[in-house]
Amino acid sequence: MKKVLCFGEILWDTFDDGKKPGGAPMNVAMHLVQQGISVDFASRVGRDQPGDELVEFLERNNLYSDLVQRDPELPTCEVTVRLDENQHATYIIPEPVSWDNIQPEDALIQAATEAEAIVFGSLACRGEVTKNTLLNLLDETQALKIFDVNLRAPHYTLATIETLAAKADIVKMNEDEANLLIGGGTGSLKEQMEEFRQKYHPRTICVTRGEHGAIVWHDHEFYENFGCPVQVGDTVGAGDSFLATFINGLLSGRPMQQTIDNACTVGSFVASKRGANPPYEASIRKLLGLP
Repeated sequence: MKKVLCFGEILWDTFDDGKKPGGAPMNVAMHLVQQGISVDFASRVGRDQPGDELVEFLERNNLYSDLVQRDPELPTCEVTVRLDENQHATYIIPEPVSWDNIQPEDALIQAATEAEAIVFGSLACRGEVTKNTLLNLLDETQALKIFDVNLRAPHYTLATIETLAAKADIVKMNEDEANLLIGGGTGSLKEQMEEFRQKYHPRTICVTRGEHGAIVWHDHEFYENFGCPVQVGDTVGAGDSFLATFINGLLSGRPMQQTIDNACTVGSFVASKRGANPPYEASIRKLLGLP
């Protein structure tokens, strides 16, 4: 069975009405599991009650292993989530926290060498320790390298983004991130994606556009989906569910147009719900060929 390694942050997303487990790599892992993909999840939590609760959550969802390290000093991350009038989220992220200190333990190195694909983002690379651990893993593995840009100001530098993009086979970003990273030119989004490809040489570039769908450059062709408008519950996790579905399509060998269409449908479904990991309804399971 193909296995995906999701590397990076796990945290508590704290809303006005309570808290939910979160973090983009964990959310991607959760959706991959829902879609029947075998997943290893690597992160680090504190030796504290929030960390114990996250471990219990991962155990219930078949995502806990010795790849989830425990930090004796740094706390488990608890993020404050603010929703605007359109239910779009912004985040207040403390620093430093336990996932700033992910170590290159033997089990993690072994998991990276055995993975079919490795998913990583920019947030966990804001500090040198976790960034260096990831860069070493990427140098050691032959896995498909999937970079989820996922910018959270002020927790990134352009130099780090460029380093990660240059390592990646697949780069996924939203339209705001694309405008920031490749929007300096005067051409269309497609022309700017071509410029990005020529600079960083990924196999695939994906730009999500919220309710307006997504556009993908792959194998010298563009593919588009023009969106599935929904009544938004909140946007937390919608991009993560899109990416998980996109990865599923790639690993399953589905045609690219079907892959992007499925990813947009699942992303829209998640945006219509509260929280990052709602259980799939029958229509979504049928779309993905799940029992």
